[in-house]
Amino acid sequence: MQARRIAVMASGKGSNLRVILDAVRQGRCPVEVGLVLSDKADAGALAIARAAQVPRVCHLDPRDYADRAAFDAACADRIERAGCRWVVLAGYMRILSSSFVRRFAGRIVNIHPSLLPAFPGAHAVEDALAYGVKVSGCTVHLVDEVLDGGPILAQAVVPVRDDDDRASLHARIQREEHRLYPATLARMVTVGFDLDGRVVRWRDGA
Repeated sequence: MQARRIAVMASGKGSNLRVILDAVRQGRCPVEVGLVLSDKADAGALAIARAAQVPRVCHLDPRDYADRAAFDAACADRIERAGCRWVVLAGYMRILSSSFVRRFAGRIVNIHPSLLPAFPGAHAVEDALAYGVKVSGCTVHLVDEVLDGGPILAQAVVPVRDDDDRASLHARIQREEHRLYPATLARMVTVGFDLDGRVVRWRDGA
């Protein structure tokens, strides 16, 4: 297992994967993307990974497996065979099974478009607007068995404007995601952190 090698799991167009790969190429994020895995054959993330010459690019179809646990076990086997220490979720739309989370405990990272613990789940931007908050943002967090409930690694604040709709707010949050995610991954593999209960303590004290 390589300490800085990551597996990226993605279901969609791959915008977060693209910014991670760009940051790696530019020397801003010293991780090695060893595997990109998707549950969708037509995911844009797969094309991005192939264009970037990621060593292993894989599509697994959940319909080929008896249940979620069997599918996740197959994904986990691919990740371990690729020698990846970290699992980075980048628009991965499946809820991970408990067995998968336990297998990579403390090593699965996700980014979510709200300031957790506010507005977990798939409709975070809409929920923030409906609630009337004046600031939203994004959160990089470790994944545990509670949906969007793992320890928080980093957050960025995005003001909510009076004329925002879902599209406009989401676009500004996504710009912050594209800055925050590679920066947090870089810090994760260079500085490191410890967990004090559910509180992340960065080893540089910052």
